[in-house]
Amino acid sequence: MSDRVLVVTDDIFELSTISAALKLHGTNVVGEARKAAAAISLQRSLQPNVLLIDMHVNGEDSITVATAIRKENPLIGIILLVACADFRLLGQSQTEIPAGTKVIIKSTISNIASLCEIISESRIFASDTPITWIHGNVVLDQISKEHLMSKLTNIQIDTLRMVADGLTNAEIGRMRFVSEKAIEQIISRISQVINVQPDRSKNMRVQLVGEYFKWIGAPRH
Repeated sequence: MSDRVLVVTDDIFELSTISAALKLHGTNVVGEARKAAAAISLQRSLQPNVLLIDMHVNGEDSITVATAIRKENPLIGIILLVACADFRLLGQSQTEIPAGTKVIIKSTISNIASLCEIISESRIFASDTPITWIHGNVVLDQISKEHLMSKLTNIQIDTLRMVADGLTNAEIGRMRFVSEKAIEQIISRISQVINVQPDRSKNMRVQLVGEYFKWIGAPRH
């Protein structure tokens, strides 16, 4: 059976680039989608056997979409493209990733030919096949230790995500049932951990949000 790939990403530039590159290397890309509903509809009509997915920008996440598609098509291979190894930054949990999924940190993709090989390999899995991280010879624990974000607690990560969503300290405090002062202290600690130094010429929240979007791989084009 040949590869029939459905490419799903909410970044239109990334979608067109990856799909075009895969096609040039002989991979049969049968469909492209930027939204969950479109991806599920294409899966039903085109019957792909591999899902290549990266969604983290527009309010829909890769794991939820991949899980929904795997539920409808238990035999589909899944490749999850991610910007970082810490799923907490995206408000997701690694434990929710479908069995047999191959997870690739995008910055480690050396060439499209290697991605094509991974696509073909992704179709071979069983219900108990573990998740495979594709990152050369570097194991997940080492990857996580490579960046400062891994040193943040779950509460700090959640608070940073709320700051990135534009919530004020008062709004975050109300959601967490704590004082505004407590949120200020959490944010101060976050800035210390990820080494964002106080600077009168720069807004601290803007700097923190910039660091957050850098780590989740938000598009810069």
